[in-house]
Amino acid sequence: MEHKNTEVLQKTKMSTIGVVAIVFSFVAAGAFGIEEAISSSGPGITLALLVIFPFVWCFPVGEMVAELGSLLPTEGGVYSWGRESFGEFWGWQVGLWSALTTWLCQAEYCALVAGYAAKLIDLSPAASFAVKVAVVIVFSIVNIIGLDWLEKTETFFTVLVVAAFAAVAIVGFCNWQFNPFEPIFNEEEGLFSSIGNGIAIIVWMYMGYECMSNMAGEMTNPQIIPKAMRISQPIIALSYILPTLGALAAIGSWSSWSTEQGGGAVGYADVLIQHVGSWAGVLFVIIAIISNCSIFSSYIAHGSRAFFVMADDHMFPAIFKKVDKRGVPTVPIILLAIFTIITCQFDFTTLVMATNPIQMYLYIMMVACVFKLRKDYPLAERKEMGLTVMPGGKAGLWIMSVCVIIVSLLVIYVNGTDYFVTGFVVIFGGLIAYIVCKRVYKGWYLDDPELYPLNPKTKLDLGDLIHIGDYMILSGAMSVLAAGFLYLYEGDWGAEYYLEEYESGLFSNFTGMLLLCVVLGVILIVAGIILHNRGKKTESEQLKKLESVRRDKLDALLHEIHGAVPGKTIEPQE
Repeated sequence: MEHKNTEVLQKTKMSTIGVVAIVFSFVAAGAFGIEEAISSSGPGITLALLVIFPFVWCFPVGEMVAELGSLLPTEGGVYSWGRESFGEFWGWQVGLWSALTTWLCQAEYCALVAGYAAKLIDLSPAASFAVKVAVVIVFSIVNIIGLDWLEKTETFFTVLVVAAFAAVAIVGFCNWQFNPFEPIFNEEEGLFSSIGNGIAIIVWMYMGYECMSNMAGEMTNPQIIPKAMRISQPIIALSYILPTLGALAAIGSWSSWSTEQGGGAVGYADVLIQHVGSWAGVLFVIIAIISNCSIFSSYIAHGSRAFFVMADDHMFPAIFKKVDKRGVPTVPIILLAIFTIITCQFDFTTLVMATNPIQMYLYIMMVACVFKLRKDYPLAERKEMGLTVMPGGKAGLWIMSVCVIIVSLLVIYVNGTDYFVTGFVVIFGGLIAYIVCKRVYKGWYLDDPELYPLNPKTKLDLGDLIHIGDYMILSGAMSVLAAGFLYLYEGDWGAEYYLEEYESGLFSNFTGMLLLCVVLGVILIVAGIILHNRGKKTESEQLKKLESVRRDKLDALLHEIHGAVPGKTIEPQE
């Protein structure tokens, strides 16, 4: 839907190199974090996943982002894609998932900065927290200055990080002493657990391609994003694979790899320390700190804008769309900073494992958006207009979609029963939050009550009963499937592990968590079917009359952006 923003974001022209640097920062900014995959999964599996995932994960996700972002280069990114594809309800859910994961990621990178700083200076818990707070304040200020500064800083940081890891790779290859693929997996964890642990970490390492789209509305030239996306992918993959291969070959000690301080932990810096000198290792750690500051800064830019369009659509508190006289969302940046200071007290692993399941639901929904918009706007006409589309036609779409869905489901489930239950609660909480926000803030109804009328009984959007029913059915099916998968995946050790890990409460009871998944899943499926059918009976006829007119609104938006509408011979009505 097209409507005027009450607040206007600052417009900035960015270079292709600058956007590549920002994408690199969103997704990678160095191989930091892979250390944990090496020790938990084994070097062989880690290296295999680093090579495989660019093809089965990065390329499909990147191409989907490029296609969606090329057609709809608007502020809000994935939220806007979900909203324009399936309406308010699904757009809001996608926007919430994106915002939550982004805000949690802030704390993850703060934790990494403090962790690497501790490798140079002994830090007490209080000093470590002070470092995190300082990072939050400094880079919040950088983002308040504006995206033109962000582009410059990210480009500089990217050059530093690539150079540092190139040095690790070169030194590692020149001092090859060990077989970097041995052992294939961590025998103490077992083959399946090693694969599961590796997937959870490596997927996290390769996430973030969609983040750049959140700032498309602030760019005068957003069509360079797809080009930058494709350039960044091989750079990111090689920045992971080559240094990891060289480092393992040079120093071995795979079981001691860790980002944590003490206990004989080793990492990429040790390659330089052992074969070049301590000064090189110190320099590398300094760059590691800079790298994670770089990612942190990028995610502030993304996260501060995550709620902007939702608020502008009257689906979130208006304070989240507040911008200063220069068009910078200062208030959201400050609110994000406060949230980060609170959440950065959790440990790095906990934050990553909590983030992953929520993020995967977003990617599954993104697949659905690609299919929906392809149905409405043919590819041939898009190509004629110079818009980016995924390669391979229908076959390419299906292959890449299957890859994304399979990987997403694996990540949702292999994190463990406790994290699935936590993620499920958050996902279901999104349903409750939508109902509250819709009833309080009204949504598109305030912009056009005739085109987006409310159900007089529910006070929700026309069609929401159907959407909520579908949401409950899908959530219930995911929960039941999870119970079966997790029983097979963790059944041999789950009961003992969770009792030892949590001692008491729901998470200590492995069988209880699985039973809860089954019971809640069945209840949600039944309730969802009832709501879906109820919505079909009471709302479908009126909804059908409005759908074509609503689609005209999107046609008008596309015509405003591109000067034409793919597959449309008649100009849309204004």
